[in-house]
Amino acid sequence: MRVLRWDDTHMRRHIEELADLLADTVAGGASVGFLAPFGRAEAAAWWRERADAVAAGRLAVWVAVDDTDRVAGTVGLALPDKPNSRHRAELVKLMVHRSARGRGLGRRLLTTAEHAAVSAGITLLHLDTETGSPAEHLYRSAGWTRAGTIPDYARDPTGELHPTTLYFKRPAAPQG
Repeated sequence: MRVLRWDDTHMRRHIEELADLLADTVAGGASVGFLAPFGRAEAAAWWRERADAVAAGRLAVWVAVDDTDRVAGTVGLALPDKPNSRHRAELVKLMVHRSARGRGLGRRLLTTAEHAAVSAGITLLHLDTETGSPAEHLYRSAGWTRAGTIPDYARDPTGELHPTTLYFKRPAAPQG
């Protein structure tokens, strides 16, 4: 599995594959901002907007591709545009296709984003995730610090409200 940073052109070239990943993530019940039913056309439109954000320098995206160049996962860093917040970034849309889960790809994507943040001079990362989700376990085990929980913050794909837990991390330079 390779993890690559994609620019907006590369993203636009692979919109359908990215849309498949997002649609699979939502179909799997992950609370990533979308309600069911959620189709590929809606997912592709969302990724086109992300490509615009990459082009504008507001978002960095890494994509995991397998040996057949199939998209297996993504992670992004949303970069603030205000002068007083350029030291921080938000980790967004860590997604792994259901067929690729359980092999450490989520942790690899997370680590890639953390190392890239350090290289870019970012000293603080933050994120939110559904309380009690498998993603929450990943963040805790990767050294992220729980900042608090907000009740009834977001709906899962079925429309049910769930609490969200906020996390932060001061990323460290890679060892070795």
